[in-house]
Amino acid sequence: MDWSGREVSPHVSLEERIKEVNARVEAACDRSGRSCDEVNVIAVTKYVSAATMTSVLDSDLEHVGENRWQDAADKWSNLGDRGTWHFIGHLQTNKVKDVIGKFKFIHSLDRLSLAQELDKKAAALGLRVKAFVQVNISGEISKYGLSSEAVVPFLEQIRELEHVDVIGLMTMAPHEEDPEKTRPVFRGLRELRDRLNGQALTREPIVHLSMGMSNDFEVAVEEGATWLRLGSVLVGREEDFHWA
Repeated sequence: MDWSGREVSPHVSLEERIKEVNARVEAACDRSGRSCDEVNVIAVTKYVSAATMTSVLDSDLEHVGENRWQDAADKWSNLGDRGTWHFIGHLQTNKVKDVIGKFKFIHSLDRLSLAQELDKKAAALGLRVKAFVQVNISGEISKYGLSSEAVVPFLEQIRELEHVDVIGLMTMAPHEEDPEKTRPVFRGLRELRDRLNGQALTREPIVHLSMGMSNDFEVAVEEGATWLRLGSVLVGREEDFHWA
């Protein structure tokens, strides 16, 4: 399958995948007049083992993303002292105790109870949590996240939580065969960020946009993404590493 597809060929090395992704990001930045320095790539490692994750970290991919603590626990016990870890999946409140202090970034802040638990656990450890508020721009029932209209009251509710820093917004676009159809979703998140910054609802301006996955990341870059969450096009699944 070619690079626009959703699966990784087992005959393509990780080094080649990284090179191709970087080239596509650079081209998208050129088209939109952006600097590549503004765009960060998170290698989504949820479908690979700790051994394979070692190869990912050895390849100069600094940022890794996991969706569930149950799947990440073994990897953390082996590799927790390496890389920068991002929690990118739905976070249950009772799992905060497991991820706090391990994952530098939480991309799925979507409710008051979660914000309060993050603040409580972070305060006990003497640290601050860097969080992205998850927004369901597309309105899909199957997706987590606040509606666009709910973000302002949510930020007003959590602005006094001293150990939770909202640094960005996150969204997931519907899967589309034509990635161009995702553009309104990504543009909507960027425009929402800009409106929120105009209202000064957070201690510091909201800078980051976590948006764009393997099928649509180039469109996301063109619309202002600062963090891309790339799995299949970059890391793939465990079986893709049988060639290594």
